[in-house]
Amino acid sequence: MPSIDTSIESGQALSAYLEYLKTERQVSPHTLSNYQHDLERLRHYCIDKDITHWADVENFHLRHFIGHLRQQELNNRSLQRNLSAIRSLFRFLLKNKLVDKNPVIGIKAPKQARHLPNLLDVDQVSKLLDIDEDDPLSIRDAAIMELLYSSGLRLSEIVGLDLSSIDLADRSVSALGKGKKERLLPIGSKAIEALEQWLAIRTTLCSAQEPALFVSQRGTRLAHRSIQARMKQWAVKQNLSSHVHPHMLRHSFASHLLESSSDLRAVQELLGHSDISTTQIYTHLDFQHLAQVYDQAHPRAKKKKK
Repeated sequence: MPSIDTSIESGQALSAYLEYLKTERQVSPHTLSNYQHDLERLRHYCIDKDITHWADVENFHLRHFIGHLRQQELNNRSLQRNLSAIRSLFRFLLKNKLVDKNPVIGIKAPKQARHLPNLLDVDQVSKLLDIDEDDPLSIRDAAIMELLYSSGLRLSEIVGLDLSSIDLADRSVSALGKGKKERLLPIGSKAIEALEQWLAIRTTLCSAQEPALFVSQRGTRLAHRSIQARMKQWAVKQNLSSHVHPHMLRHSFASHLLESSSDLRAVQELLGHSDISTTQIYTHLDFQHLAQVYDQAHPRAKKKKK
């Protein structure tokens, strides 16, 4: 690595770290933007406190900084993200011998309240996916939503799919998830049918050279916001809530699969979660469902009518 000015005011060390995230870690543009925003806030805080170099940052400085963020009424999720960015920055600085200590050691992030994700029940999913229209965009949208629910894909993974990502004979899809980790997922029969219909008319919207699996009316790769907007329109059209979004189908996929199989590890693998604690939130959803059934069905659970 070329010589880097480690003064906080110059911003060179921070720029080198952000470049490392972009080129070597290949984080998403959204994550890069968040980290840059959080670390620029730390940089300006240090400048205001007359801390001249990253090596001069002490543990108590960072504790004061987190306290400063709390005073600005940042929620626990934002505080966790800030600490994650700071930890990652100092690991980078240590690795490249730009500092000689890690001032983040011992600082714990506040626990984040776990909010259960919104999802659709099986009947609602069926209602959403019961599309009768046969114009190219409707056929495309049906294939997108069937694949989201069939394989539990993230929106970014659906957008990134190429024709080569799909193997209809093997009934599988190769998805590139977070951290550029690739996983092979099965495709259900309904999604296979929807994909076959889409592939039969796909070239009416794009050239044969276009690699993207799902394309817009202009023949280019479909954007995140376009899928979100189309899915919202379909939800309203199919008499569901207008708050339906692509990730809701991923949540529904996980919950319905776990409810049927009780195999948490398998669901973790299918979702591409690195930590099983992330997947465990769906066990809470399953318990909520069971508790609701219990309250409705158990003779000793029913509330007496007044």
